[in-house]
Amino acid sequence: MKLATKVAYNTIVQIISKVIATAIGLVAIAFITRYLGQSGFGEYTTVLTFISFFAIMADLGLTLVTVLMITQPKVDQDKMLANLLGLRLVSAIIFLGLAPLTVLFFPYAPMVKIGVAITTFSFLAIALNQILVGLFQKNLRLDKVAIAEVASRLALVAGIIVAVCLDLGLYGILIATVLANLLSFLMHYLFSRSFARISLRFNFAVWRYIISKSWPLAITIFFNLIYLKTDILLLSIIKRPSDIGIFAEVGIYGAAYKVIDVLITFPFIFAGIIFPLLAARWAKGEHDQFKQIIQKAFDVMVILALPITVGTQFIARPVMVVVAGEDFALSAPVLQILIIAAGLIFLSVAFSHAVIAMGKQRRIIPAYIFVAITAVIGYLIFIPRFSYFGAAWVTIYSELAITLASAYMVWKYARFKPSFNILAKSLGAAIVMALAIFLFMNTISGNLWLVLSLALIVYFPTLFFMGGLTRQDMLNLLNKN
Repeated sequence: MKLATKVAYNTIVQIISKVIATAIGLVAIAFITRYLGQSGFGEYTTVLTFISFFAIMADLGLTLVTVLMITQPKVDQDKMLANLLGLRLVSAIIFLGLAPLTVLFFPYAPMVKIGVAITTFSFLAIALNQILVGLFQKNLRLDKVAIAEVASRLALVAGIIVAVCLDLGLYGILIATVLANLLSFLMHYLFSRSFARISLRFNFAVWRYIISKSWPLAITIFFNLIYLKTDILLLSIIKRPSDIGIFAEVGIYGAAYKVIDVLITFPFIFAGIIFPLLAARWAKGEHDQFKQIIQKAFDVMVILALPITVGTQFIARPVMVVVAGEDFALSAPVLQILIIAAGLIFLSVAFSHAVIAMGKQRRIIPAYIFVAITAVIGYLIFIPRFSYFGAAWVTIYSELAITLASAYMVWKYARFKPSFNILAKSLGAAIVMALAIFLFMNTISGNLWLVLSLALIVYFPTLFFMGGLTRQDMLNLLNKN
C-alpha cells in the first residue's frame, strides 16, 4: 500500500472512529451530569483535573517523542520501545503515586480525596497507552487505536449505566472509568504485539538519551498544563461569594469544558497524522514541502474552526441542554466564550507540531513559561471577581498567546508565512451562515438540529462558491510522499 493511500486510510478511519467515540463519549457525559448534578459533576471534574496535573508531569514529553525515537535510522525498535515503556511506567508510578498523598493537603471533602486515589489507576493505564500509540503511528495502523478507543468508550457507558442503576455515586462512576481505561490498555497491548516485541527494559543509559531528547517537551507540556488546568483547580479552592456553591460553579464550567474537550480531539488527531510527514520532510531538508503541509493543515483547521466558533454563539444553550441536561443550561454563556479558545487551538496545532518536527521545542519554552505565569496571575485576579467567566476569558488569552508564539517560531526557523486566503473566504462563509441563522432564528426556534442543518447547508456551499479549499487541495495534502 502506497504511503498516500495509508495516510488517507488512517485519516478516514480516525475521523469515522472519532465521530463514533465522540458520540459514545457524549452519551457518557449525559449520564454523568444528569446523575451527579451540578455539585456532583463539579466534584467529578475536580478529581479528574487534580490527577491530570500529576499524569502530565509523568509524561516527561515521552508521548510526542516516541514516534521520533522509534523511527530513527538503524534504531532497534523493540529495545527503544521497551525502554520507553519502562521509563513511562516508573515515571507514572512516581508522579501518580504522589497524587493521593498531595490531595490530603487540599481543602476538599473526603469523597474528592478518595476519588483521586481511585482515578490514579485510570491514568496509569492511559500513560502506558500513549507510548503504544506511537508504535501504531509509526506503522500507520491507527485503525487499531480506533478499535480500542471505541471499545473502551462502550465499556465506559456500560459501566456508568451499571453505576447509575445501582446508585453507586461518584465512586461508581470513577471505577467505571478505571475499568474502561484498563480495557483500552489491554487492547493496545494485544494489538501492538503484531508490530513489536513488547517488554519492559530499564537501561539507564538509554533512559538518559531519551530524556535528553524529551525534556524540552516535558517542560513545555508542564507549563501548558499550568495555563490549561489551573482554572478548574483554582475555581475549586478559591473562596468567593456563590449562590449555588463552589463545586456547582466548577460543574457548570466543567460541563462547558467537556464540550470543548470533545471538539478539540479532531485537530489533535489530524496533527498526529501529519506530524510524521512534517518530521520526515524537515529531516530530509524538503522545506518547501514542509511549508506546504503546514499551510494545508492550517487551511483545513480554519475551515472547521470558524463555523464551529461562530455557530456555537447561536446554539450554546441547546447544546448544553442536550449534552448535560437542563440543570446545565447555565453553562451556555461559558461555552460561548470557551469556544473561541477552542477555535484558537484548531489554528495552533499545525504550528505547535511543526515546532516539534523542526526540533525547536527548546526555543519555545520561554513563551510557555510566560503564558503560564501570566495566566495564573489572571486566574487569581479574575476568578474571585467573575468566577467561571473570568477563568474562560483568561483561557482565551492563553491560547491566543501560544498560537502567536508557535506561529512566530515556525516563521523564524522555517520562514513560513501563512496565507490567509482560505481564512478570509471561510470567515466570509461563516458570516453568511451567521446571517442565515439569525434571519431564520424565529422560524427554527433555536432547535439544535435545525440550526446545525441550516449551518451546513449555508456554510459549505458558500465556501465552495467563494473558492475555498477544494477536493484537490485535500488530495494534495495527503499525497506528500
